[in-house]
Amino acid sequence: MRGRKTPRHATLPVFVPHVGCRRRCSFCDQSAISGAARMPSPEEVETLCREGLDGLSPRYPKLEVAFFGGSFTAIPREKMLALLKAVQPFRGHPAFGGIRVSTRPDAIDGKTLDILWENGVRAIELGAQSLVDQVLEANGRGHTAEQVRQAAMLVRQAGFELGLQMMTGLYQSSPERDRETGLGIAALAPDTVRVYPTVVLPGTGLARLLEQGRYAPPGLPETVELCARLLELFEGKGIRVIRLGLHAEDGLGEKALAGCFHPALGELCRGFLLRQRIRERLAEGPPDPAPVVLVPPRLLSQALGQRRQGLLDLRQDRPGLVIRPAPEMEEDILILYQSKETKEVF
Repeated sequence: MRGRKTPRHATLPVFVPHVGCRRRCSFCDQSAISGAARMPSPEEVETLCREGLDGLSPRYPKLEVAFFGGSFTAIPREKMLALLKAVQPFRGHPAFGGIRVSTRPDAIDGKTLDILWENGVRAIELGAQSLVDQVLEANGRGHTAEQVRQAAMLVRQAGFELGLQMMTGLYQSSPERDRETGLGIAALAPDTVRVYPTVVLPGTGLARLLEQGRYAPPGLPETVELCARLLELFEGKGIRVIRLGLHAEDGLGEKALAGCFHPALGELCRGFLLRQRIRERLAEGPPDPAPVVLVPPRLLSQALGQRRQGLLDLRQDRPGLVIRPAPEMEEDILILYQSKETKEVF
């Protein structure tokens, strides 16, 4: 088996919109998501690579080229090879960190994997979206949950880093079905996961369903709780969550007709989990109405929540509760009570 490496790296995204997609999924408007409306040329890819390597910072000493947007392995083979060829001159650069591609589960086979490996690809992300066949069919995905599992197995066996992408709140899905998908993805043991709550964009199938009153995606509060639980699930299994929510680029939030778009969704989810842990620790201590919760400074904003709403929620049960930063702390929380002090670690 080929060895897999995951160096600390910066990502150079190269969007390949729609090219290679044999169908348009219910949620898809790649021109809105990527800001790209055409296939990049090999010359443009070469320029991006050169500029990316020249502009690396000490914080990220490696550069990974990522072909995202469309289904990379489903585009015409000569175009796929031309894009990969444009990257080849940089493979000998000491800061080159490999190539990452995203594609459909039904666009993976042994021959394709061999070509990708020979051309420097080391990570493959599969757009699973759901592992519930009814949801996949309702949203026009054109593949089954079993095809996701088989493709993931092939990618793993070939030695690539495996990434899986899922969406929450799709048409005919539910929190229960999304959790089922999360459990199924965790069982496939990917190296990385991206979680994308559904955003309804103009001109998509979901936009038509929304207009007809046949579909209403979950809002922010429900999405934060669900995605927080998924984050907890994946990280509890040692799976790295490399994205929660769509990128806040090109005015995507203004284009959204419905659904959950928030530029700091990951922060909201981590704050939700942190406050849940604080509640659990408070329940184990005395019924002090005014405890002081000390947290590491880097977690203070998560504990307080946006516009201090998290603090207000905690005060519903503990009216005098105070949250303060403790510069000497790195990972622990410390809860001080009027009657005694209890150190709580999580």
